[in-house]
Amino acid sequence: MLTAKKHLLVADDEANLRKLIAAQLTQDGYEVHTVSDGREAIAALKEQHFDAAITDLRMPHVDGMAFLRHVQEHYVDLPVIMLTAHGSVETAVEAMHAGAFDFLTKPFDRAEMQQVVGKAVRTVEQRVRDVAIEPDERGRYRIIGESERMLAIYQILEKVADTPATVLITGESGTGKELIAKALHENSSRRNKSFVRVNCGAIPRDLMEAELFGYERGAFTGAVTSKPGRFELAHEGTLFLDEISEIPVEMQVKLLRAVQEGEIDRVGGVKPISIDVRLVTATNRELKSEIQAGRFREDLYYRLNVVPIHLPPLRERRSDIPLLAQHFMRKQATRLKRVGVELSAEAIEAMVNYAWPGNIRELENVVERTVLLTDGPTIRARDLPSELQHAGGPHESPSAEDSESDDESDGTPGGLKEQVREAAARLERELIVRALAQTGGNVTQAARLLKISRKSLQIKMKEFGLREPA
Repeated sequence: MLTAKKHLLVADDEANLRKLIAAQLTQDGYEVHTVSDGREAIAALKEQHFDAAITDLRMPHVDGMAFLRHVQEHYVDLPVIMLTAHGSVETAVEAMHAGAFDFLTKPFDRAEMQQVVGKAVRTVEQRVRDVAIEPDERGRYRIIGESERMLAIYQILEKVADTPATVLITGESGTGKELIAKALHENSSRRNKSFVRVNCGAIPRDLMEAELFGYERGAFTGAVTSKPGRFELAHEGTLFLDEISEIPVEMQVKLLRAVQEGEIDRVGGVKPISIDVRLVTATNRELKSEIQAGRFREDLYYRLNVVPIHLPPLRERRSDIPLLAQHFMRKQATRLKRVGVELSAEAIEAMVNYAWPGNIRELENVVERTVLLTDGPTIRARDLPSELQHAGGPHESPSAEDSESDDESDGTPGGLKEQVREAAARLERELIVRALAQTGGNVTQAARLLKISRKSLQIKMKEFGLREPA
């Protein structure tokens, strides 16, 4: 498929350090592009897609903070890791408040760089993209939806947003839990302080304590400097712990103490640190089942579940599907330069009848793919993926017999796997052809549109027999 190596952008005015970072990350399996300052980094973002950026804080022309602000304005999904030789809690809080994913204090060792970069890439892969709306669209708190289920959630947000109450958000993957957490923060008196997000599922278990509570210099091998944890960085702001069920049981008692007493201990520290944090957590699992299985502490569950908010899956708020589909249509039509393209009534009906196991995230992906592949100004039902065309009604789902039949044919000549591979290859080729057509044959711009590197696109073009324009 089109996803291969992860692409990293490294910006640092120290040539030797830039080369060292690039060499280490290349050995770790990444494709690395280096620049000497923020101005060159901004230019590089216009040329190709990157999965994460690493930037020095102090650079000529455009410094790290200015680059970070540019990313937050134009490439909001790109995680930025800040490098600084002037490490302090104040600097870290400023960078995190401005939207930095994480920071590293010079000097840092290779293992620390590996951990932070790996965490950034994993977090992006797992992240549920926010569903932001324009002021004239129907919804509240920058959330699209006016179904009864969503109106009930708006009422809860109105009551609890500007309180210190701990909130537990539950719901399937792709329902927009992070968006609810941001709404709680942005509509509270803490809105001008930090909103710090932690995806607990993206952090190795043995690093969880250091990530949340920080560590002192010399606390363990590789701890060459002290570093504040996410609780400290969120002081006086909001800390959002996504996938809370992934926290190891042995760590849960320390989390419970932090929530109850407002104090944390850094790894290797000798005195507690007071923190003022509004805690919001989220999970796509049933925590009561996790408690029965011995994987989650009951006392922590009741401490986190002060205000429960359950986000319904898309199939349970079908009246919102047309609103969401139209929003994504306008967004993707603008991004892909297909302004004027519209959804037909039959296409919207097919979307409403589909079960959407991937929820809002799947809906946005389907709209993006359809806008890219469809000719003409109107998207009809026949232009949608086959699974939507064959959706017979709101409650349709594959039968056990159908699933069993699919499993039996899997792997045989002409079976399911072979058909999937062939369909994927056809889709890849069609996407590339479409991207090249939209960019007038400009390979660099087509690669950026497809979110892959120019080199990867050239390899794919050769594979599919598509000659690169002279």
